[in-house]
Amino acid sequence: MSRKMKNKVLEQLKIERIAAEGKCVGHHEGKVVFVANVAPGDVVDVRVTKGRSSFLEAEEIKIHEYSSDRVSPFCGHFGVCGGCKWQHISYELQMTYKRQQVIDQFERIAKVPLPQVMPIIGSAKTQYYRNKLDFTFSNNRWLTREEIDSGETFERNALGFHVPKRFDKIIDIDHCYLQGNISNDVRNELGAFALKEGLGYYDIINQTGLLRNLIIRTTLDGQSMVIVQFGADDQEGIDKTMEFLHQRFPEITALMYIINLKKNETFQDLKVHTYAGKDYIEETMEGLKFKIGPKSFYQTNSSQAYELYKVAREFADLSGNEVVYDLYTGTGTIANFVAKDAKQVIGIEYVEPAIVDAKENAIRNNIDNTLFYAGDMKDVLDDTFVSKHQKADVIITDPPRAGMHEDVVNMLLKLEAKKIVYVSCNPATQARDIALLAEKYDVIKIQPVDMFPQTYHVENVVLLKIKEQE
Repeated sequence: MSRKMKNKVLEQLKIERIAAEGKCVGHHEGKVVFVANVAPGDVVDVRVTKGRSSFLEAEEIKIHEYSSDRVSPFCGHFGVCGGCKWQHISYELQMTYKRQQVIDQFERIAKVPLPQVMPIIGSAKTQYYRNKLDFTFSNNRWLTREEIDSGETFERNALGFHVPKRFDKIIDIDHCYLQGNISNDVRNELGAFALKEGLGYYDIINQTGLLRNLIIRTTLDGQSMVIVQFGADDQEGIDKTMEFLHQRFPEITALMYIINLKKNETFQDLKVHTYAGKDYIEETMEGLKFKIGPKSFYQTNSSQAYELYKVAREFADLSGNEVVYDLYTGTGTIANFVAKDAKQVIGIEYVEPAIVDAKENAIRNNIDNTLFYAGDMKDVLDDTFVSKHQKADVIITDPPRAGMHEDVVNMLLKLEAKKIVYVSCNPATQARDIALLAEKYDVIKIQPVDMFPQTYHVENVVLLKIKEQE
């Protein structure tokens, strides 16, 4: 982009529609202009931040006309916090755009014959739907422009979320509409206690300080797991913090802590100490109980996960005689969910602790027709593996956002299972993979599912069937 365009103000830009990743689109002198945090129908002044020969990216600086599709954001942190970026758009319109996002990605990337994309399955809850949140302690709170300009001194400790694109700045959260139950009370009261007792908030730059992270997990029936990550091995401070939580919130099902002296916040390789209660919580789905430990993955919207898995099961249409390969099985939720309808289900997952959970969940639910393996998918799913097991009749795959490795796609083409049920949190990479699978498969059904209201993210399930031999 030329220097002349950098920081240039474009006036009275009409916002036309929502594009990928939640950004909206306008046009200026034949170029597409991507703008965040606006709504279709807005008329705005924007400042150009970057771009290429065919498009520009810009930030909104003034709104002249508000779209009729706008609604009032419900959260006081909207516009600063990086979550819930679509609060200003009605939920009905959110679902319309999410479905359209699936259509656009498949038409643009997959470029294969498609059935009509089915209406999106919306979420019954559009607030307080998450079962897991991670909060960060920091001694470097994000200050608003008004606070800075006032010249006053403010409390700089914060417990909340990272400011977008600023790893070292944390927004102090008063009330979060993403997670219900005891989440807000635990965060606020722990923060107040830490300030009162002078417990050190973490310095992200210098990597010092006692209190580092707070992780809260909840279940639909009211169970809760609270994990505190400490950035210093100070047992007195740790005991003081944990005893406060134990006494103030005796209803916490699993109260745990981690001492993390590393330079990153991941704790898969660290010991988790159980301070009080159990070392797990349980989620229930159609009578099946799924154990969730501190390191376990579970879909973050439990109610919608059930809707998603029902779609996957419906698309698989099992009769009881099929061998199913469940790729990227995680803790075996889908595998165990469909097991009663299959002859055998074989799950593969990269994260070894997740496979331990998957096996335990099968045992806990008296499921005896599942097998689980840990390892990198492209290395595990090979000719040797297939030769040791029955050929898959149905493949269910639920890869991470990056989609499937090309070697895995090629292996699926080689296996020639009758059906593939492809579950994805990223329609773009899903469409890319399906373009390759189209060599041998037809797309039969496409069902979007909204897992994350107030965001642009959409889950999508696709049924593929092997082409008939000519």
